Order: sequence, then structure tokens, then C-alpha cells
Amino acid sequence: MGALAMVELEVPRRDGAVAGGREPTEPVVLFEGIVKRFGRVRALDGLTADVPPGPVGLLGPNGAGKTTLIKVLLGLLNTEAGSARIAGLDPSRRADKIALRRMVGYMPESDCLIPGRTGIELVATLGRITGLAKADAMTRAHEVLDYVGLEDQRYRPLDQYSTGMKQRLKLAQALVHDPEFLLLDEPTNGLDPKGRRHMLELVHDLGHEQGKNLVLCSHLLPDVEKTCSHVVVIHRGKTAAAGVIAEMTGDEAHSVDVQVRGSGPDFESALAADAIPHAENGLGRYRLNLPADQASADRVFGLAENARCTVVSIEPVRSSLEEVFLAALREGEASA
Repeated sequence: MGALAMVELEVPRRDGAVAGGREPTEPVVLFEGIVKRFGRVRALDGLTADVPPGPVGLLGPNGAGKTTLIKVLLGLLNTEAGSARIAGLDPSRRADKIALRRMVGYMPESDCLIPGRTGIELVATLGRITGLAKADAMTRAHEVLDYVGLEDQRYRPLDQYSTGMKQRLKLAQALVHDPEFLLLDEPTNGLDPKGRRHMLELVHDLGHEQGKNLVLCSHLLPDVEKTCSHVVVIHRGKTAAAGVIAEMTGDEAHSVDVQVRGSGPDFESALAADAIPHAENGLGRYRLNLPADQASADRVFGLAENARCTVVSIEPVRSSLEEVFLAALREGEASA
């Protein structure tokens, strides 16, 4: 099966069912006042955030504390202050750490490959580590390798794998035990455009079609915007912004882009007569800043009709996630 055919697949579950979407309810991850130091450096500085169900992007510049936060969630790092919960489990407690190994799938940024193994041997071995029986681990390994598009390379030694194959193999090992929650740390690192597209298709499918709860840790805004519905932005170890991406990139002060067919000067005169700020962008295209009490398409069509013009298109102006991200960083710098 070709790499792009993965959208037709469904993530196989250990019980034979298929993961379905779930309505967002309470947060699945909670951070409260997390502090983590490395010497004099505060990698996490009182970070507080809620992570809702579904696909969530964890954004931040390099060195913001993203990978440190993931390691705290996995119980790999202890904190100096604060608390973390993932699905109600405390990663600082030994008993909960063991439970977390069974319910969380982790795709690390760096390689986690065992030399001298084939792809199928690696994934099956890591399935055994999560508690699967030998036969179940091998069955699951075949299923998830099919899902990520490595069905033809499963018996190849790992030292013959390309960067893209290694990234897909890391995703497969994170999925082998059918986890309830996925932590994906920079999954598109080192990939060429085709490999990036395939990986993002997999992540989108997992979060939207398969109903998996996942955190995508990345410094690449387009990756998060294409795959996630929520975002948490961290900067200098603190939460700089959080929310639903569609709401955070919503309409900018009731601005709309309009294209009209007809007399441009007459349309501009109608806008001026109605005291509506506007900018002409050429070929009958205009950006209008509508008053809050007139922010509707009906107003635009009325103005065009008065100018004997036809509205060809009208679209709300939306912020990009990049603009939201940069604004959050600026506010974080100002409050530092």
C-alpha cells in the first residue's frame, strides 16, 4: 500500500474496535505552577495550563521548555514545585508512572531505536515492554507498521532505514499498545516535503478521524495549524497563550476582503459616503473595516447595489496562527 493511502486506514485497537471521536469534556492534562530548574536555568517557571481532549499543539520557540514539559508528564523528570496530572494520574508517583506506560504513547524527538533489530522486532519488543503478551505484541506490530506505511520495510534492519522511515517507525512504536494518549515530540524533524506531508496526514488522522487525544510538540506553526484544534503556547517556561485555534485566529475587528465587478470609483464613493474605512488592492478588490453594528454581508451587498456593482466574493479577514504566536511572545516579553 502506498504512503498516501493511509487515510483509508483506521488505527487498529487491541479490542478489535476502532477509535472514535469523543466530545471534548474535562481537560485530560493539567499543569499547575510547574517549576523545573537545570542549575540556574528555569526551564519551567510556574507553568499553569489545561490541555483539553483531542489534538492539541504545544508551541514555543526553541528552548521554551516544551520537551522538558513532556518529560515531566512522563515522569522522567521531577519538579521543584507544582503538580501535573494526565488522565487523573500523577507522573511523580511510582504507581502512576507504571499506569502511564500503558496508557501513553511517546514519540521522542531523538532516535529511540535499538541497533541490530528489524522494524518488526523493535516495535514488537517495545509492545512487550508496555505489557502486551508476545503473540499480541507481534500482531499489533504488524498492524501499526501497516498503518504508518512501513509494511514493505518491516523486516529491513534499522541501520538501512532512511530518516523518514525512522520517524514513521517511532510513531508505530508509540501506537503499538493502543494508548489513550499520544505525546509526539517534533515528529516532522529532518523530513523532506513528501515525508512531512505524510507524517502530518498521519497525525491529522489520529487526532481527528481516529479520535485520539494527542499533544503535538513543535516549533513549526504550519504543522500545528494543519493537525490540531487547540494550542498551548509556552515561552520562557510559562504559558503565553492557550485556546481554540479557530477562535484565536478569528475575524480581525470585522474586516472583510471584497471583490466587486463594476465601477470601482462608484463603489469607493459609496464606502466613503457611509464612512467605512477601506483600502483598494487592485482588480476590484477591497479590504473593508466594518463597524461592529454593521459587520454583516448584507451591508456590503447594499453598498455594492448603491454603486451598481456586483459582489464577486466576500471573505472575513482572519489572523494567522503565526500572528497569534508572535503576539503571545511579545506579551510574554513585556510581562517578564
